[in-house]
Amino acid sequence: MNKKTAIIIGAGPAGLTAAYELLKTTDMKVIVLEATNAIGGISQTVVYNGNRMDIGGHRFFTKDERVNEFWKNLMPVQGKPAYDDKVLGRAKPLATGGPDPETDDRVMLIRTRVSRIYFLKKFFAYPITLSGETIKNMGFSRTIKAGFGYVWSAVFKKKETNLQNFYINRFGKPLYEMFFEDYTEKVWGVNPKNISAEWGAQRVKGLSLFKAVWNFVSKPFRGKNPEKVETSLIEQFMYPKKGPGQLWEEVAEEVKALGGEIIMNCPVTDIITENNTIKAVKAGEREFEGDYFLSSMPVKDLVDGMTGVPADVREIAHNLPYRDFITVGLLCNKLKIKNETKMKTLGNIVPDCWIYIQERDVKLGRLQIFNNWSPYMVADPEKTVWIGLEYFCSEGDEMWNMADRDFIELAKKELVHIGIVDMEDIIDSVRVRIKKAYPSYFGTYEQFDKVKDYLNTFENLYCIGRNGQHRYNNMDHSMLTAMLAADALRTGKGKEEIWNVNTEKSYHEKK
Repeated sequence: MNKKTAIIIGAGPAGLTAAYELLKTTDMKVIVLEATNAIGGISQTVVYNGNRMDIGGHRFFTKDERVNEFWKNLMPVQGKPAYDDKVLGRAKPLATGGPDPETDDRVMLIRTRVSRIYFLKKFFAYPITLSGETIKNMGFSRTIKAGFGYVWSAVFKKKETNLQNFYINRFGKPLYEMFFEDYTEKVWGVNPKNISAEWGAQRVKGLSLFKAVWNFVSKPFRGKNPEKVETSLIEQFMYPKKGPGQLWEEVAEEVKALGGEIIMNCPVTDIITENNTIKAVKAGEREFEGDYFLSSMPVKDLVDGMTGVPADVREIAHNLPYRDFITVGLLCNKLKIKNETKMKTLGNIVPDCWIYIQERDVKLGRLQIFNNWSPYMVADPEKTVWIGLEYFCSEGDEMWNMADRDFIELAKKELVHIGIVDMEDIIDSVRVRIKKAYPSYFGTYEQFDKVKDYLNTFENLYCIGRNGQHRYNNMDHSMLTAMLAADALRTGKGKEEIWNVNTEKSYHEKK
């Protein structure tokens, strides 16, 4: 491996993990090419007027010990109860004798996960369960209908040919129509019946109404072993004091300290191939030759940049669908919604990290409350509430093309309309757009294996990460693909293990 060069495309979780792993275990020269001016990809943290925004919400939780150790080695876990634990009445830390978040910046906080559904201007547990609160908020007739619907679905299973049937089999048709159909269409822009069930198998895993209820009932008896809990039901996670981007900025500094090079604002446009190998990539006028290439850039762009691609492969890749992402940050004096839970919060705001907006008459999909991710994300957490309004769109559509001022005004009006905040309490705002945030599972995706097989013919090319594999991976999945790629590059192993990350339903149920 000595004196060989690895070119890594993308400085997100996958690209930076790959760079770090190769520099720690080989004497290779490593060059990371990042298309933007931001470290961390979709896991970056945006800073605006002293307030920090997490793009999409990133829980640092995994059942893969290798990924877990990576995080902890880069950023130690809090040692004693932190500012947020004392004020918010949250769980005790997992470690003792570690850093103090009140004085140390480089620290992982232990957070309590709270996320709920907002529907009919009321809160429902997420994932949805037929609890006393749910029954009360739904009303008698809706509850009876939901109960019979679930029993029917348990007896008469549908063939899981699409995401709609996947959800109905696990929750029943009435609950699907109330809590899944409209929200899923907001996210993806198409009805769930037109989306592959594979998305549900990867993201929802083994979750169902029965398991959600059983989790609630068995909670007092099962202890705190995370191995016994579905990932969608976890109650604690780690989180960097100043957002996920803080950790990836740390990784970037480590990469540089180990001798790696990170070149920003360097979008790869051309991939030069010869005899089933990648010879070099071009970014503008610059050309980068290498022995190995690890790509986390969107598959669509990767194939578009190649020459000699078979026509059918090029067409499939070029038409792979994506959803783009808009966040509107609003700084507020207070929220209109009240904290009616038993959890204590600074300023007595609701304790949610994020809220799924199911109201059908707004385009808003999800709401983050950054105070609850980490109070250190907010310049003045005792006097203001810093929230993120999340919208899902497609590059070039009406929402994407709206001027910032107009879109922010739309977001404000929607939030006031559904009773979350009063207009006079909004004191600052910003809009952030992210391209290709979510690889989608419809359209030409059904033929994706042809693209994958073609890319695998290039012996020195390794596709990693969410966009690099066109798979809706969590951050830990993306990191694991990078780790396995680094392993394969060192040992000469095949690529199948890399592509298999996050394809098995059992992935989250084991270490």
